[in-house]
Amino acid sequence: MKSPTRRVIGKALAATFLLACTSIAAAQDVKKAKLGHSFADSHPRAVAMKQFAAGVAKATNGKVAIDVYGSATLGSEDKMLIAVQSGVQDLYLGAVSPIAARKKELQIFDFPFLFGTDAEAAYVLDGPIGRKLLDGLGDMNMHGLVWAGGAFRNMSNSKRPLNTMADMKGLKVRVMQSPMALASFNAMGMNAVPMAFTEVYPALEIKALDGYEHPVVDMYANKMFEVQKYLTITNHVYTPVALVASRKWWGSLTPEQQAAVQKVAEETRTFERSEEVRQAADVVSQLKDKGMSVTEMPASELEKIRSAVQPVIDKNSETIGKEFVQSVYGELQKFRAGRR
Repeated sequence: MKSPTRRVIGKALAATFLLACTSIAAAQDVKKAKLGHSFADSHPRAVAMKQFAAGVAKATNGKVAIDVYGSATLGSEDKMLIAVQSGVQDLYLGAVSPIAARKKELQIFDFPFLFGTDAEAAYVLDGPIGRKLLDGLGDMNMHGLVWAGGAFRNMSNSKRPLNTMADMKGLKVRVMQSPMALASFNAMGMNAVPMAFTEVYPALEIKALDGYEHPVVDMYANKMFEVQKYLTITNHVYTPVALVASRKWWGSLTPEQQAAVQKVAEETRTFERSEEVRQAADVVSQLKDKGMSVTEMPASELEKIRSAVQPVIDKNSETIGKEFVQSVYGELQKFRAGRR
């Protein structure tokens, strides 16, 4: 017969073991995820992704835990997209230009002057066309959550102010890794170089590149004023960013968890867009304070640029699919008519 002391010790050990097993089971029940992006901590997209992770944790009672890795810690955008496709990385926020060669419809976002305002872009991206493009990532083992934000791109360089299209001629500039972007900037007379963004700053620093094009908020967040003297406001392209998940990770969530993550993604999108627009309105003066010379490309010169790139748009419309391109322009006409 066991002594009372041994019985107490035995019960205590059993209780401890049960508690340990319960803790292990609870820990295993948490769905963990790595979310990667290339933006500096001060960028509104980086702030939004921290908010997204916190919102998901709250909405799932801690059952879905997302760790956010910014500033290209997990690699360049193309490498992160590959990692998401293979299931090595769970979530990604950024441009989808690196896969536009394989998903040709995505190249429409490289059409110069497609969108005239942030509101126009949001209307198309949040509508059936935007959803169709996100759903189209499924055969690449990715699940598109939302078009999370976006911004208009402008030109910077270290050589001279750009007051005319002729001033662009011969400048060696980095463009996104997209066939459409490459052809467009060559048509403008520049020497376009496709390059991963992580390589851009050092290339500008050693003058291997003369310039690049990017939203002004990104220019400031990445301290491009240290290696670029001249900023020209052109608003030539609106680049959206998407929040996507690996199909492997997404499939590991319960239907309830998927619904919660989707809802938080849509709420975060609203915050991210408003912050991007707000900061873009302020950051040009901050770039001036940092020593950049800022000019605005005259409307007459922008018309020359439009004419120069129109053959590229026409050719790529055939490649992408005329019916799809017409549907996008049709949505824009509908939006503009409703605003009159």
